[in-house]
Formats: sequence, C-alpha cells, structure tokens
Amino acid sequence: QVQLVESGGGLVQAGGSLRLSCAASGRTFTGYRMGWYRQAPGKEREFVANIIWSGGSTYYADSVKGRFTISRDNAKNTMYLQMNSLKAEDTAVYYCNATPQGSIRPDYWGQGTQVTVTS
Repeated sequence: QVQLVESGGGLVQAGGSLRLSCAASGRTFTGYRMGWYRQAPGKEREFVANIIWSGGSTYYADSVKGRFTISRDNAKNTMYLQMNSLKAEDTAVYYCNATPQGSIRPDYWGQGTQVTVTS
C-alpha cells in the first residue's frame, strides 16, 4: 500500500521557520514529480513547489520563491519543505503528492498537515 505521510506542521510566529516532511512508503518514486500544495480556509488548493525525484530539479510558486526550499532524501524516501520567513498568508493545510512525470494528475496524496502563522 502506497502512503504519503506529512508531518512537521504547527503554530509559528510570522518570520519564523518550519520544516515539513513527507514520508513515502510502498513503492519507489523514480520517474515521479513530488510536490507540495496548500489550501487555506475558503480558498482553492494551490501549488507551492515540486521536485523531480530522480534528478532533483525544482520549481516554486512565486509567492514562496526565496523563502521555501524543497528537497528530498532518496535513501529515506522522504521529501522536505523548509519554510523560512513565514507570513500569515502562508497559513494553510499543506499536502504532498506524487505525480508521474509527463502526467498532470497525481497518483497519490498525503492527508495534510496544518501550518498556522500568527502575526
């Protein structure tokens, strides 16, 4: 059974940092694009960042560029999102997913982890 499990969310003051983790199990993700999305209350889910599991190429939403860093540890089958200089508008439930390269539809989603930034 394939699972993506997020952790690391919490409550932080504006300007602070958090590191989210997405632990993957049940298969290897060679040939996948791993991503972070977020959904704030009353808003649609939006893209945050993604990384090619094999090659490590990354891509970021403009709203987080320069503040967030996506990375992965192949040996641990885990993806990370280092979030620095957090703002109140970063408050959301953060989800990780896995999408086959060449596809736009994710195969797998995690259950989400809440990030709350107080101003």
